[in-house]
Amino acid sequence: MKKLLNNIANAETEMLDGLCKAYPRYLRRAKGTGVVVRVEKKTDKVALISGGGSGHEPAHGGYVGCGMLDAAVAGAVFTSPTPDQIYEGIKAIGTEQGVLMIIKNYTGDVMNFEMASELAQMDGIPVDYVVVNDDVAVKDSLYTTGRRGVAGTVLVHKIAGAKAEQGASLEEVKAAAQKAIDNVRTMGMAITPCIVPAAGKPGFELGEDEMEIGIGIHGEPGTHREPLKSADEIVDHLLEKILADIDYSGKEVAVLVNGAGGTPLMELLVINNRVHDVLMEKGISIYKTLVGNYMTSIEMSGFSLSLLRLDEELKELLDAPADTPAYH
Repeated sequence: MKKLLNNIANAETEMLDGLCKAYPRYLRRAKGTGVVVRVEKKTDKVALISGGGSGHEPAHGGYVGCGMLDAAVAGAVFTSPTPDQIYEGIKAIGTEQGVLMIIKNYTGDVMNFEMASELAQMDGIPVDYVVVNDDVAVKDSLYTTGRRGVAGTVLVHKIAGAKAEQGASLEEVKAAAQKAIDNVRTMGMAITPCIVPAAGKPGFELGEDEMEIGIGIHGEPGTHREPLKSADEIVDHLLEKILADIDYSGKEVAVLVNGAGGTPLMELLVINNRVHDVLMEKGISIYKTLVGNYMTSIEMSGFSLSLLRLDEELKELLDAPADTPAYH
């Protein structure tokens, strides 16, 4: 295993410190925790917190800032943060308007965030939550009951963050986040695995001519393996599954072409080229496109496609200003 790290046990801590030192205008770290928060706490709005295991950078700390999250909690690589860590994050950002937790649908994340919510409510902090389950690939996985929460979570951060910045109530911010969840679908694939530093070896193996379709962001198995195909053929398959899940016909969409961490931008742009052509052929109008690494799987080579079906409210919230290290 080749990694540019020091002591593997300190990787997450040094990563968070490096993040805050890179973006001191945006972020500070809550001392002794895996929590990063906005430098200037906003007290006149609903606060948003999200998080999960490390290894998905720039998620989730990269989305802390104006128009998105107020705090992000990082666990060990691919491991849910503990309830006490999440609780510290809620206390750091809690306001009279309340806190909305945005949780990806993994059993450990849901359980730990719910436990933290109970602790915070005992302190008198109003807390509510939504669970993102945008992955159309598999219904149940190694870590979930129901669909997994994957890259579409970033779009939920954006929609909910914009609603909160407008001064909306906790109930209204939750409703906007849930609308985004109800209208976003994602599916991914991989051609090479990633290596969790503590494990020291790939989480799975793929032959030189193989790809995994429907893979999860922690390297969980997808729907199947098959011989590697062209970028256009892969896009066609993923889009077929996404478009079959909800009706996008005649709608405007936001497109997220998300790199898994080890995929060159050249290849992501080739993929985006086909995505646009297919959607245009199907009469689906593309309102906004995002291409890049938004929610990664360390150094995995692969990508996911997300489509967010838009109405006028979601378009307004998507266009609202945001200023964070990873999203402007």
